[in-house]
Amino acid sequence: MMENRISFFECPECEDKPREACGVFGVFNNNGFDVARLVYFGLYALQHRGQESCGIAVTNQNGITGYKGLGLISEVFNDKILDRLDGTIAIGHCRYSTTGGTSIENSQPLMANYKDGRMAIAHNGNLVNAEKIRRKLEESGAIFQTSTDSEVIANLISRYGIQTGDLEEILVKTMQQLEGSYAVVLMTQKRLIGMRDPWGMRPLCIGKLDDSFILASETCALDAVGAEFVRDVEPGEIVFIQGREIRSIRGAAAEKPRHFCIFEHIYFARPDSFIDGASVYKARLEAGRRLAIEHPAEADLVVGVPDSGLTAAIGFSRQSGIPYGEALIKNRYVGRTFIQPQQKMREQSVDIKLNVLKEEIAGKRIVLIDDSIVRGTTTRKLVQMLKKAGAKEVHMRISSPPVKFPCYFGIDISSTKQLIAARMSIDEIRESLGADSLGFLSVEGLIKTPVGAPNGFCTGCFTGEYPITPDMAESATGCD
Repeated sequence: MMENRISFFECPECEDKPREACGVFGVFNNNGFDVARLVYFGLYALQHRGQESCGIAVTNQNGITGYKGLGLISEVFNDKILDRLDGTIAIGHCRYSTTGGTSIENSQPLMANYKDGRMAIAHNGNLVNAEKIRRKLEESGAIFQTSTDSEVIANLISRYGIQTGDLEEILVKTMQQLEGSYAVVLMTQKRLIGMRDPWGMRPLCIGKLDDSFILASETCALDAVGAEFVRDVEPGEIVFIQGREIRSIRGAAAEKPRHFCIFEHIYFARPDSFIDGASVYKARLEAGRRLAIEHPAEADLVVGVPDSGLTAAIGFSRQSGIPYGEALIKNRYVGRTFIQPQQKMREQSVDIKLNVLKEEIAGKRIVLIDDSIVRGTTTRKLVQMLKKAGAKEVHMRISSPPVKFPCYFGIDISSTKQLIAARMSIDEIRESLGADSLGFLSVEGLIKTPVGAPNGFCTGCFTGEYPITPDMAESATGCD
């Protein structure tokens, strides 16, 4: 049985940044480890991927049990709870909702039944054909308890699981029905399983700790528990971990062109992670370097917006020769997000989160670097703060292209209404922000930044070109 806990959490709707779905982590224990605490620390390292809710499920001689609640990892779990989560296999999840509302019912891991037992499921991503599959399953008698597309995956598994106890066959059939982005970690009584969508949109990697195996959204979570990186799960691959063996099969019916979400390198992933062979930190350095080439500025100081703009600012400084300086101080005791329903409160919140070192910028021409602009609310306020503190000029530089289009694959950009770049030209945005100049990194420059990564990125939020859309998925046949 999965226990629930509800606690206060910080509402993410107001921050002027795109939001991502979640992080997943799993452990197959061959060494007598405390699996619940391993997952706890793994999720701690993935907390940046989701702050609304979290959960841990374990398997032991009594079956599959777990605990989940609303809030940060440190708010939901304590020693007493973790002591109860004794087991040999465990998976965990931290969530930010891009589909389905914020409720304890929508928290993960979720449970699914199949012919040979039960499984727990944790999912990162977004299905573009979730509603279509949901309708067909409901017509067949399925009852949904949540509004998430993760439960669609669970119900598909249960449907195919009635027909056969062959888990490999069940998961292959399930994967062949799914359209969209997903990195899924599953757990049965005996196996830990990982699945990655055929486009490879969301990250998933394999690690090893002594003789035990780990699945994680990012390599930084492997580092957090002392595990060694083994490899990335390939697009369209399903990996089965049991005992000391990993078995791999091809889940997708046909190989698809790689479309890894480039926003993982821009913003979502931690800079100390490696994804598909590429260093996130070096990708952001390279983005800053290319930005300095594409949009040079005459200035006295380069300043990054904490934390996501700092690495690109260093790259810009190195390429341009303009000194890098710390001029914005972040309040570390304010979460990534907090409740502020009105626009006026959103703008005031920037004063709470960031403060200007006046002595560092007074009388100087500043290049202000950030990774992206969504609404423009935070950026506008930062420009005002710098000028009020005495900056002579503020030249805004963004280490990604203008975000003009919605995302269907797990970034919380469902409409163009909230996107300033969808409504305004570059010069109109500059004027709205109050900046002396404004420059965005080009799409062509951006896709060259993840050095060492395989070619093929999803840039739909910049270009409007997607590997698949909800309309395309709706017109396709499926769910046989």
